[in-house]
Amino acid sequence: MPRHVPLRHRRHVGGFTLIELLVVLVLIALASAVVSVAMRDPAAARLEEEGARLSALLETARAEARTLGLPVRFEAGSPVAGEGYRFIGLPAADQLPHRLLDPRTQVQIPDASAVVLGPEPLIGPQRIVLRLHDHTLTLVTDGLGPFTAEVAQP
Repeated sequence: MPRHVPLRHRRHVGGFTLIELLVVLVLIALASAVVSVAMRDPAAARLEEEGARLSALLETARAEARTLGLPVRFEAGSPVAGEGYRFIGLPAADQLPHRLLDPRTQVQIPDASAVVLGPEPLIGPQRIVLRLHDHTLTLVTDGLGPFTAEVAQP
């Protein structure tokens, strides 16, 4: 460029603009997010699905216990018998599923033999632990609110 051209009229020929760099960074971030979701551990996904299903069943059993005024308990079943868990105290017509989605999933109730679900509206703090391979998911309630899942990192 000639030296007599003012600085504001000179054109910069090489390089990228800030907008172009930001667009590339956003595209890289989106691609890495898609890859990380696609590479999710299937055991963790199965355990979360099992936790959501069991949480819904526990809330159903709590509602039935309150409605019917029956003492209902949740117990971990025998893996040998093919039972993952069982609900004790519901009428035969209202029996809920007792098999796990994945039979390799283990159900444990720490510090208790059963979880009391009713008929009282306040059942006290309760915990149920689900394990599949090296993944752990804990369903917890404070006794008043619904069961929610807490995922432990392997």
